[in-house]
Amino acid sequence: MPVLGGRGPSGAEVAGWIRNMIRSRRLVPGQRLIEIEIIRQTGGSRAKVREAFQRLEAEGLVTIEEFRGASVRSAGMDEVRLIYRARSVLEGACAADFTRNASPDLIARLVESTEEIERCVEENLAERFGRLNAHWHGLIMEGSGNFVMKGLIQRLTTPLHHLLFEIFYSGERLRAAAADHRAILAAIHAKDPEAADQAMRKHVENGFRFLSNLDRDYHQDDDARDHPGAAAP
Repeated sequence: MPVLGGRGPSGAEVAGWIRNMIRSRRLVPGQRLIEIEIIRQTGGSRAKVREAFQRLEAEGLVTIEEFRGASVRSAGMDEVRLIYRARSVLEGACAADFTRNASPDLIARLVESTEEIERCVEENLAERFGRLNAHWHGLIMEGSGNFVMKGLIQRLTTPLHHLLFEIFYSGERLRAAAADHRAILAAIHAKDPEAADQAMRKHVENGFRFLSNLDRDYHQDDDARDHPGAAAP
């Protein structure tokens, strides 16, 4: 029976189902998405399944190739490392420009967002933290006044890794990220663009280290499932 119920699901609902399958690791990077199977499991029409693929391609979660169809996008950690290196420079520059250019209203909104994130950390609301964190960084980009850097940063995303990142946020990681935000905010309040730049770079680099460790553990789990009888080193 289709998992989305009797009525025909929308393209957004089919996309949500596929996204959750990726999140739960029932669909893995590089795996082909078989149209007929997704139609059978979701009850969606062929048109809605194809719409879902296009939505997920726009998000960066799916790759669509001519004659091969759709598959879960795969990005190796070497590529992710280069992306995060570029992001650290760009986001650092944005933090510096925010310090120079942001209006009092935007600074007040950033303070409010920082406090909301800290409340989220206290309650260990990992999924909500991911949304609030994206909003916090969006405020930095907005306040920088540099639409070119904002566009570049938004294109430098690794959605599949971010999806996994949000799932496996630990309390320790939440607290570390919130502390990084406070350090950046302190530099902004001190009107020190260079300190804001350095604090933001450190924050992005810390995020990559966490993601790199997560990716390593992720593949170790896969190896353990594939070779259950292997002895631990």
